[in-house]
Amino acid sequence: MKPLFSQDPASGYRMLLCAIVAFALMFAEQRVPRMADLRAHLTTVVAPVQWLVSLPSDALSWGALVISDQRQLIDENRQLREQLLKLSRRVQRMASLAAENVRLRELLDAAQRDDIPYVTAQLLSLDSDPFTHQMVIDRGGVDGVYKGQPVMDASGLIGQVMSVSAYTSRVLMLADASHAVPIQINRNGLRFIVQGTGAYNRLLVMHVPDTADIREGDLLVTSGLAERFPEGYPVARVTEVVHDPGEPFANVAARPISQPERSRHFLLLFPPPPVEVALDALDAAILAGGGEPLLDAAPIAEPREAP
Repeated sequence: MKPLFSQDPASGYRMLLCAIVAFALMFAEQRVPRMADLRAHLTTVVAPVQWLVSLPSDALSWGALVISDQRQLIDENRQLREQLLKLSRRVQRMASLAAENVRLRELLDAAQRDDIPYVTAQLLSLDSDPFTHQMVIDRGGVDGVYKGQPVMDASGLIGQVMSVSAYTSRVLMLADASHAVPIQINRNGLRFIVQGTGAYNRLLVMHVPDTADIREGDLLVTSGLAERFPEGYPVARVTEVVHDPGEPFANVAARPISQPERSRHFLLLFPPPPVEVALDALDAAILAGGGEPLLDAAPIAEPREAP
């Protein structure tokens, strides 16, 4: 009988060959610019496999829904009705607040804030590497998805798109240690940077002065700086503020509002591109003389259309 795990010399050579190919691919990823395009094309080829892999879990979810006990469905229906009543009351209150906000903005002669277009997406797979927090969703270039696009779930910000293929996209989540978001405290408008720690339930608020007005329970929302994440979307809530005597900065931790470990459906936002700031006559004269303008002009991003 042939053993299950063969230990002949050819197996060792094949292992060595695979290791050499893996190191060559990692080197090419860092040195060859065209590797990003090649990876996008390969991801497009692998997309049907990802869909097939997600089919069993989708089938199990559908089967569980079909054979659910009638009593459980009745209880869920009752809970949903109660939630609907609560949300209806909040919507009625929001309508009054929205009308009041419109009147106040008219008094201040401020521009109206339009709703941001979006498309829905569904989770296909999660990265198996424990040191990264990335996921693959079922929207790609054919749906208008672009690199750097903000991704939300039903509760708050999830992260941003880091690579795009034709039919799928890879999302870098807030929890990843390499991800950072400019935020502001909803209570007083103080602006900071939130960075991931590698854990789903913990973020760090960076470089908070020891005297800053930040408290446990403060809501952190996107500040709109850098013009990648639109302003006002919930990111996290402060859970811990530690003041270390003699240190210039406080240690501030926060818990994400979103639920990446539970959510399967997401929204991809299409915020408007940055608007060019026109230079006035004084800045133009300074530029003509070889100096620096007094007002920095924001670069024009390529126009994007929501699907």
